[in-house]
Amino acid sequence: MFSTLLIANRGEIACRVAATARKLGIRTVAVYSDADAQAKHVAACDTAIHIGGPEPRASYLRAQVILQAAKDTGAQAIHPGYGFLSENEEFALAAEKAGIAFVGPPAAAIAALGSKSAAKSLMEKAGVPLVPGYHGDNQDPQFLKSQADRIGYPVLIKASAGGGGKGMRVVESSDAFIEALASCQREAKSSFGDDRVLIERYLQKPRHIEIQVFADKHGNCVYLFERDCSVQRRHQKVIEEAPAPGMTPERRKAMGEAAVAAAQAVGYVGAGTVEFIAEPDGRFYFMEMNTRLQVEHPVTEMITGLDLVEWQLRVAAGEPLPLRQEDLRIAGHAIEVRLYAENPDTGFLPSIGTLSYLEFPPHTAFANAAVRVDGGVRMGDAITPFYDPMVAKLIVHGADRDQARRRMLQALAETRVVGVQTNVAFLGRLMRDAAFAAADLDTGLIERRRATLLPPPAEIGGDVLALACAAVLAGLGLSASRAAAVVANAAPADPWLANDGWRLGNGAYMLPIEWLIDAAPRQVSLVRQGTNWQIDCGAGLQVYAWQTQAAAGASGLAVRVTLAGRELGGTVVTQGEHVHVFMDGNTYVLERHDAMAHAGDDEQGHAGGLAAPMPGKIVAISVQAGDAVKKGQALLVMEAMKMEHTIAAPADGTVREIFYAVGDQVTEGAELAAIDDAAEK
Repeated sequence: MFSTLLIANRGEIACRVAATARKLGIRTVAVYSDADAQAKHVAACDTAIHIGGPEPRASYLRAQVILQAAKDTGAQAIHPGYGFLSENEEFALAAEKAGIAFVGPPAAAIAALGSKSAAKSLMEKAGVPLVPGYHGDNQDPQFLKSQADRIGYPVLIKASAGGGGKGMRVVESSDAFIEALASCQREAKSSFGDDRVLIERYLQKPRHIEIQVFADKHGNCVYLFERDCSVQRRHQKVIEEAPAPGMTPERRKAMGEAAVAAAQAVGYVGAGTVEFIAEPDGRFYFMEMNTRLQVEHPVTEMITGLDLVEWQLRVAAGEPLPLRQEDLRIAGHAIEVRLYAENPDTGFLPSIGTLSYLEFPPHTAFANAAVRVDGGVRMGDAITPFYDPMVAKLIVHGADRDQARRRMLQALAETRVVGVQTNVAFLGRLMRDAAFAAADLDTGLIERRRATLLPPPAEIGGDVLALACAAVLAGLGLSASRAAAVVANAAPADPWLANDGWRLGNGAYMLPIEWLIDAAPRQVSLVRQGTNWQIDCGAGLQVYAWQTQAAAGASGLAVRVTLAGRELGGTVVTQGEHVHVFMDGNTYVLERHDAMAHAGDDEQGHAGGLAAPMPGKIVAISVQAGDAVKKGQALLVMEAMKMEHTIAAPADGTVREIFYAVGDQVTEGAELAAIDDAAEK
């Protein structure tokens, strides 16, 4: 076994690899960019080497710099994680030439499978069924359009060298093909340095099922069963589970043996994933093979009881596979969700910022258990525009699927994040969704169930206000429990030492609290009469009591409220004037309004402006000053976090001015264009 391992990655996967290496007694070397100098993965390793600027091309994609870091630190092996250089055959070959073990397949296998087109040709020769499509080298736009017309719409344009949902477009008609192709090629070029694409028939109500395979240097190869990754948004996986619901032993064996045959056809070594798309009748087609460990590998670990990173390291060190096919068993059911810094209400746009508050349910980290959290950030860390906005992976295990689903619901309800928008509430709605609960799965589930999964924001009711007010009162030092403590002789009786609203002669103490909810004021009145508190949240006075104690962060409070005889509980996090209430798996954000403090605020807005939703680069502009535009019409395209985002007209009008050009970098909130509203003329 190796004594020193360099981890050529960052974030969650770097921490994951470091955890197993530590368990095996292997010294670890981290690499980091300017943006990651204080990152969790740096602290998780024994030593760390700086490799460049914050952009991936200036750091984590600098193969020669990383190889030199391995040589300088005496690393005998490099683990590439996933993403970045993990499927780069030139990097794998350079490591091999340098005498450093690459924890992954041989360069030749990566090369054979790295191009989706080449891989499909290889599978076709091996007799693996393929979705009807075009996978050739002719990339002329008109030729590709003719192929799409031949296949029949809808078609899927897919970056030949792509992955992670990037460089993919569904095209519904011939008229829309050329524009979608250009957008797909730009994104592919930016993300992978290769703008070649392939075209496939877009299947209706398909499932995405993948097989985990493992091969060693001694000719052994096994499949570690399947994962269902059908629940996706924008072609990126949101929920993964194992085993796949409804999978029969016969189909599992057929898909597993097909996956093993695919791996053996290219002399594969290490961990790999063969991805299939399956139709409702059970027919399955080869999509691609990922020559690395997958983000969703923990669900396979949970149902098999194995550590796949340990298997990777042992295989890379020349050891045979620890188990044979007949030794492998499935135990229970596992579900993984990807907790992202993104806003589902704005088309899942990434959200950047500092994680000022971060709390998870009781769990293990990077190890199998009922609840597991694999994360690469800590409270106080920043989600930046340079890398994938994943906060953590939340994984649960149950005796069966329904127990795992219910356990995930509870775990999500105990997950609290402040500082960025997240998809936590959205994931909870997915877990409760009737179609998901019934395992009625397909890659279009989110769009199909959009009305229930992406409803309008929940109204903030009296229960939420009562919890928020308790945090305000605690911040003021007011206590609802002192009077009861005095009666029980558990506290000093001197009222002059109390800060609980006591008044001479048991007079009434009144405290108004004004909130701004969607910019509209909401008045709450609190009254203490004698030793009793009451609250009016808009439905009249109700008996009120509260208890608070510190939660995970300095700004967090665990709050218990008694409201008219009902017990309520939640976590409340205060950030300046903003109060975040976490209750029943939902998050509510309120703003406490102080009229005196804001008396001099400038209330004038910037009507007619169109602001950038995040930092990024302008990659396309489709209008110019003077053009008439319709609501929803594409104005320009931004690239951020390796994804393209279309900025559309908010209403009918006329473009007065475009403030940036193609290639310009813009900051979040920058005014991109000015539009004169047609309704105001």
